[in-house]
Amino acid sequence: MTTSPPSTGVTLRTITDGFGRDARERLAEARDPSLDGATAALESFYHAFNQRSLPLLGQVWLDNPLVQLDNPVGGILRGVDGIRALYERVFTGPARVWVELHDVVEMSAGSTVTFAGRERGEFAVGDMVVPLAIRTSRVFAYVQDVGWRQMHHHGSIDDPEALRACQDAVRGGGAVDR
Repeated sequence: MTTSPPSTGVTLRTITDGFGRDARERLAEARDPSLDGATAALESFYHAFNQRSLPLLGQVWLDNPLVQLDNPVGGILRGVDGIRALYERVFTGPARVWVELHDVVEMSAGSTVTFAGRERGEFAVGDMVVPLAIRTSRVFAYVQDVGWRQMHHHGSIDDPEALRACQDAVRGGGAVDR
């Protein structure tokens, strides 16, 4: 684990644990204002995603009309309702997706933490399985009496074929039957 000097007010550290299909729901621990609470919120997101839990996913995100998700499958979405609708399409569509966050750097400054890393996983529809390699960042803020909540996500897929397959399945495009 590498950290910056505490006098800067900014902490940078690597996280050696990955968060994937075995991620735990730790939203109660996300009420802790320390960085451990922020990590609990992050792990809760991956639990919600990989278990296809819309209710938990909605709790992980900050309920504000300006929270934002930017990714090549869903585009740019603002507000928890639009974000929830995208995940609902992913969870109820023909594709089966799982991801694991790894190679993570945690960057914190006060009540805001950014987790930047890579996701690996699979996107499967029928017999077609596309390995996923996604660059991702997730920003969390600590909210008094609520805990750590996600307020921004940015993800990108560099492989054009993998990107196209994911977009087609989520949007109901020609490559995948709904």
